[in-house]
Amino acid sequence: MLEGLLTEVQDHTRHFLGYPVSKDFDYRPLFPFLQYPLNNLGDPFVDSTYTVGSREMEKYVVEFFARLFRAPANDWWGYVTNGGSEGNLYGLYLARELYPKAMVYYSEATHYSVQKNLHLLNMPSIMIRTLPNGEIDYDDLEQTMSMNRHMPVIMLANIGTTMTEARDDIGRIKNILKRLAIRHHYIHADGALSGSYCAFLDPRPAFDFVDGADSIAISGHKFIGSPIPCGVVVAKKSYRDRIARSVAYIGSMDTTITGSRNGHSPLFLWYALKSLGLAGLEKRARHSLSVAAYTVDRFRENGIDAWRNPDSITVVFPEPSGNIRRKWQLASENGWSHVICMPNVETVQIDALLAEMTAASVMV
Repeated sequence: MLEGLLTEVQDHTRHFLGYPVSKDFDYRPLFPFLQYPLNNLGDPFVDSTYTVGSREMEKYVVEFFARLFRAPANDWWGYVTNGGSEGNLYGLYLARELYPKAMVYYSEATHYSVQKNLHLLNMPSIMIRTLPNGEIDYDDLEQTMSMNRHMPVIMLANIGTTMTEARDDIGRIKNILKRLAIRHHYIHADGALSGSYCAFLDPRPAFDFVDGADSIAISGHKFIGSPIPCGVVVAKKSYRDRIARSVAYIGSMDTTITGSRNGHSPLFLWYALKSLGLAGLEKRARHSLSVAAYTVDRFRENGIDAWRNPDSITVVFPEPSGNIRRKWQLASENGWSHVICMPNVETVQIDALLAEMTAASVMV
């Protein structure tokens, strides 16, 4: 059964273009650690009586992204999560504790997990329309907020939507709040995919702490790559302190969503960041952007109405036949599919997909 599963996984991995998952990692030097129950339970910055873990690596990962996201020098904190959805849950949780009577605003292009998180946290919310490219409709947002000016605002901003990788401009959102004189607000940035490389774009999108974010969540298994789904959330430490409590049993602080936390994911991310550095991450971003530009050009040359948002690695096009969607694992919605040009994607894969799509159109 294991041999069969391995063959199946290897085959499916070769034809994989529709989801934001990097596959070009090599963590073989870390294999010996799989023999041990690495558990970073509790707060990564507070020691625990359970010492079989990777706390030092986790602290490095959090600090790396705190610097990349221009978090306040003396007011940042975070941890390695199970993925972007947990990071969003944590950001909303902190926001609720800060403003328990606030209204949450998010766009109709927001990841499906956010509505689930809002339900779990029992937070009132309003969905805002999106522009044709998937970005939030700022006029609708301002008009809707103006009708609830008496309530604090919790804003869930998308830094790369699921289908089109559209980015909500946190600077514009801050200006709306200022015009409406809404002083009590919290902005969480869902940067699951784009957040990992936005800092390397020129012009730099308005997405981080300097731009007005109070917390940011990213996925680790997407742009960076990991065999285990994971993510990182960075928030202001002063907000985290509001929910922290001491737990005698583990000798640490209870500041995260889960109790026991996977200690292998921080090790993978630490290894990747140490190996790549800022220069390596920027190189990955440049490669992905180049392949995305190539994809749009090649598709259009062959009569396929492909497009992408500026400086994004997601290419959207009319959905092809079911067989092609299944083979290449293309996520589709409302008649559209997309290819996400992750760092492992090469032009040869794009050409192979395109050849099958053009052949299928000729047959029709």
